[in-house]
Amino acid sequence: MMVESNPPLLDDYSQILRHSKQDCAVQSKIVINDECINGSSECELPLIDLRGLKSENEQERACCVEEIARASSEWGFFQVVNHGVSLQLLEKMRNEQIKLFNAPFESKASCGLLNNSYRWGNRTATCPRQFSWSEAFHIPLTKISEEECYGQFTSLREVMVEYAGAMQELAKLLAGVLVMNLGHRKELFEEICDESTCFLRLNHYPACPISPELFGLVPHTDSDFLTILHQDEHVSGLQLMKDSKWVSVKPNKDALVVNIGDLFQAWSNDVYKSVEHKVMANSKKERFSVAYFLCPSYDSIIGSCKQPSLYKTFTFREYRNKIQQDVKLIGHKVGLPRFLLD
Repeated sequence: MMVESNPPLLDDYSQILRHSKQDCAVQSKIVINDECINGSSECELPLIDLRGLKSENEQERACCVEEIARASSEWGFFQVVNHGVSLQLLEKMRNEQIKLFNAPFESKASCGLLNNSYRWGNRTATCPRQFSWSEAFHIPLTKISEEECYGQFTSLREVMVEYAGAMQELAKLLAGVLVMNLGHRKELFEEICDESTCFLRLNHYPACPISPELFGLVPHTDSDFLTILHQDEHVSGLQLMKDSKWVSVKPNKDALVVNIGDLFQAWSNDVYKSVEHKVMANSKKERFSVAYFLCPSYDSIIGSCKQPSLYKTFTFREYRNKIQQDVKLIGHKVGLPRFLLD
């Protein structure tokens, strides 16, 4: 008897399709038409060689900082090479990730793996365009060193610990550059973002028989300061909004993808942009990615770095709570517009 590793996404989707409400059906048509108008061309994100930050030449260092700041302002996304994370570590992480997601669905869903962080689909979806064709483990960094989290996947622990450490160092470097660019101490975020507040998310997007109707991950912005993504080097799917159009991100096996989160946009007073992005389901191929999220402590106060501020002062806890309320009440995140000053 064959054991199924993928979650019952089609069953869940079919049930949502049968019970979707009329207003959601109308909203779905609007989104689909909007996508048809905008289309999706392939793009190469700004590519930044981080060796420039360590150059002995002051002009080269300044040029690299300018490239990072400009990409964060104009795109909200960029790619980095010579980032200090070994390709061997990235490959080990991907191999362990594949083994994990190939485990039987029942094991992933019920045996407490990785701090009970397994999730799939979208349990709050009430219409098809709110559904995500994917599964994931969303793990706090404080839990990744605990042996009891891993069950039979003992080799995953060592790799996860090493991977998280490497991503933390890279995130601190990039956040420091962006903070200093606006005239503040590079240690500012280090004081409120540590391993107790940050996350790793292991993503798997199974092949989808009803693609291209579905998202692998619905359109959203990230509710953090900074995200670092190791995306699938063979299968594309990541798209972002650029100049009011969806563009597909071309995979680059040597690069990591970095994007600005909502908190950095608020702190920078809209200098840096948190850009809407999504993942499209693929009808023939599965896709894997790993994301690192640089987040502050829940009680950290997020204020703008200069005046007059565009946003109210808020804590990360208040921001998360408001997102959860909106998802429950209206089916989707609103995010930063909720905190704009009148």
